[in-house]
Amino acid sequence: MTITTGLQISSLITPEGELRLSLDDVAIPAPGADQIVVRMEAAPLNPSDLGLLLGPADLSTIAASGTAERPLVTASVNPAFLPSLQARIGEAMAVGNEGAGIVVDAGDDAKHLIGRTVAVLGGSMYSQYRVMRVGEAMVLPEGTTAAQGASCFVNPLTALAMVETMRAEGHTALVHTAAASNLGQMLNRICIADGVPLVNVVRSEAQAKILTDIGAKYVVDSTTPDFRNKLVDALMETGATLAFDAVGGGPLAGQLIAAMEIAATRKMTSYSRYGSTTHKQVYIYGVLDTRPTEIGRNTGMAWGVGGFLLTYFLMKAGQETGQRMRARVTAELTTTFASHYTSEISLAETLQPETIAAYARKATGEKFLINPNKGL
Repeated sequence: MTITTGLQISSLITPEGELRLSLDDVAIPAPGADQIVVRMEAAPLNPSDLGLLLGPADLSTIAASGTAERPLVTASVNPAFLPSLQARIGEAMAVGNEGAGIVVDAGDDAKHLIGRTVAVLGGSMYSQYRVMRVGEAMVLPEGTTAAQGASCFVNPLTALAMVETMRAEGHTALVHTAAASNLGQMLNRICIADGVPLVNVVRSEAQAKILTDIGAKYVVDSTTPDFRNKLVDALMETGATLAFDAVGGGPLAGQLIAAMEIAATRKMTSYSRYGSTTHKQVYIYGVLDTRPTEIGRNTGMAWGVGGFLLTYFLMKAGQETGQRMRARVTAELTTTFASHYTSEISLAETLQPETIAAYARKATGEKFLINPNKGL
C-alpha cells in the first residue's frame, strides 16, 4: 500500500503574535529499509502536548474560519511572550508526542510488521500517517487496539520513572499531586504492586474517591481546612521525602516541603535552629498552575526543588533501564497502565473552538483521544 499524502495538525505563531492552528496536507515519504508507515488511529491529548499546540495563546480570543474539512483557528498571543518564542515564530510545528496505529507499509527489513498494531513516540502524531524507524515503535500484543496502546509511553514511563528516581536517590516513599489523573492512577497501581508507600494529594472529595476505589491508602485533599495536619500525618507514617508535583505554580510545592520538614523534626531527638538534616526534594513536572512557585521559609535548610522531564530521565537512566520499563508497560498494558478516555475526536474536531475550550481545562477525569483517521 503506497501512501503519498496525509492530513496533519500544525501550530504556528506569527511574528505579529497570532497563533494559527490548521489542518494541512503533508507529503508521506516512502519508507526506508528499516522504516514503517503507520496509519494513526489513536493519539492522546496530554498536558505536554497542549504547550506546543496552544502555546501561550489567550483562548478568550479564539476565532474560527476555514471549512469543516479544513478548519483554521486563530488566537492572540501576548506580545510580552514573543521574545521567549523566537525559536518557533514563523514555523508550522506538528503536534502530538505519542500514539498508536496499524502498520500499512514498510521497508524491506520490516515487511513482517505490516498489519500489526504498534505504539510510537516521536512527535507529529496528530497526523493521518507517520513514518517511523522500527526501533522507535513498540509492537503491541495481538488483540490490542490502537486506543489501548495510544498512551504507552508518556504517562506509563513517567510513572515508572518516578519510582525509579525514588530508589536511585535513596528515598523510600513518594508524594504525588493532582494524583487522580490517568498518570496518578497508574502510579498508584505501580506503588501498590511494588509495596511503595504513596501519599496522594487531590483537590476534591470526588478525586479522593477515584483513588480510594482503586486501593490508595493515603489520600489528602488540599482544599480542606485540615490539609496540612493530614498531610503531615501521612508523611509521618510513610516517611516520604520525595514529591512529584504536577501543579507547579502557587504555594503547593512549598507546602509539601514544609510538611516534610515538620514530619522530620518530630523525629529528631534534639533541637537544631537549622531544622532537620533530612533532605526533602520536590520535582515539578507539570504546570497546571502557571503562577510562580512559592517556597516559604519554614522548610529548614535541607531541601531542593527542580524540574522533571521523562526525556531527560531516560537519557540518564540508560538503555537497559529504559528497555526494562518498556517491557513492563507492554506486559501490563491493559491492567496497571490502562488509560481511560472520555471523548474520541477527529483531527477536524480537535480544532473546533468549543472542543479546544474543553480539553484546555485539563480537568481531572476528562481525557481526549484523537483518532486522526476518524471520518476519513
